[in-house]
Amino acid sequence: MKEVEVKIEGKKWNDAIDQAFKKANEKVHIDGFRPGKAPKEVFIKKYGEESLYFDAANLCIEDAYTKMLKDNKDLEIAAKPEMNLKNIDSKECVFTFKIVEKPTVKLGKYKGLGIKKDKVEATKEEIKNAIDQMRNRYAENVVKDGKAEMNDTVILDFEGFMDGKAFDGGKGENYNLKLGSHSFIPGFEEQLVGLKKGDKKEIKVKFPEDYHAEDLKGKEATFKVEIKDVKETIIPELDKDFFADLAMEGVETVEALEKQVKENIMAQKEMDAENKYVDDLLKAAAKNTKVEIPEEMVNEEIDRMVEQYKEHLQMQGLTLEQFYQFTGSNEQALRDQMKEEANNRVLYRLMLEEIAKQEKFKIEEKEIDEEIEKMAKQYQMAKSEFEKAFGGRDMVKYDMEMRKAIEVLKEAK
Repeated sequence: MKEVEVKIEGKKWNDAIDQAFKKANEKVHIDGFRPGKAPKEVFIKKYGEESLYFDAANLCIEDAYTKMLKDNKDLEIAAKPEMNLKNIDSKECVFTFKIVEKPTVKLGKYKGLGIKKDKVEATKEEIKNAIDQMRNRYAENVVKDGKAEMNDTVILDFEGFMDGKAFDGGKGENYNLKLGSHSFIPGFEEQLVGLKKGDKKEIKVKFPEDYHAEDLKGKEATFKVEIKDVKETIIPELDKDFFADLAMEGVETVEALEKQVKENIMAQKEMDAENKYVDDLLKAAAKNTKVEIPEEMVNEEIDRMVEQYKEHLQMQGLTLEQFYQFTGSNEQALRDQMKEEANNRVLYRLMLEEIAKQEKFKIEEKEIDEEIEKMAKQYQMAKSEFEKAFGGRDMVKYDMEMRKAIEVLKEAK
């Protein structure tokens, strides 16, 4: 940890005070003057110059931060510096920055780790299950004349009674219930088997002891039901109509579909195997690495992870506050849960950076251009747009170095 002092003084500080005065003058009322028109000396006589200092200091934060970075460009800063205001008066504004320096990393063995990548295959059963899922997605519920069977869907009206009295939440109309889905009280669905459209029946059931409604736990009840319709699920055959619905290029036969499905399964398994392989390599190399990770680096990584999780929840239509409410949790509990992974992320990053340094990677400007062009095409973006979104050329170069370092971990010797 290193503490650095940055002074904003002279003309720059006086200009900041003047700027703060102009903003404040717009908001105050001084007799005899319209808002923003009072002379500075009149404003200061009434409110004092010191009333402008903190607003002026806020205007100087960016300049102070830039100066700190420029004056300490030889330092490897590991986390966002903590900033404090040390002194402020008419002559100067003094900030202090607590800089966390990048820790020393001592690498151990990081090649020839003896980690093997898992071999993958797509079994006939997996291919069949995947195709069955595709067929189920295109299944249709068709009205049938006969009696209801398991896996059929019945449309029914029902009302529940306990000791001869209807109870709250026990009534439904035109309810779609798939028999065998186990979405109703145990024993309810089975008693609908054999009924047909127009049939009425009284069904006796017992609520489970762990039922969510306290007043119904373990209680016996009678449901009066009336079947409005019975529908059977028609699963499409593997024929030309089905292949047309799939609209998969080149897939017009069962053999072609099986081949495509196998390729998809293999691609997913290969990606999963590669991710596990890299993770295993990182864990193994990390055991041989010695480094004292500053708490500030871990906390900053947790900040990023929380923000990522927040964005993930938003994609599902939830907020962090709703998540805390649903799970009976809070931000500190979430941060505690993320701490171990955050520590590992920082450890792996520091280790890979040191490997890149030891291996003396040289990435030419032409290589960076080619990478930007390739990635921009992959994400269907203009090169300049991608470069900006990724964080600039330095970030692209850094990412390339990290991937090269991971390739080094894979070396047998």
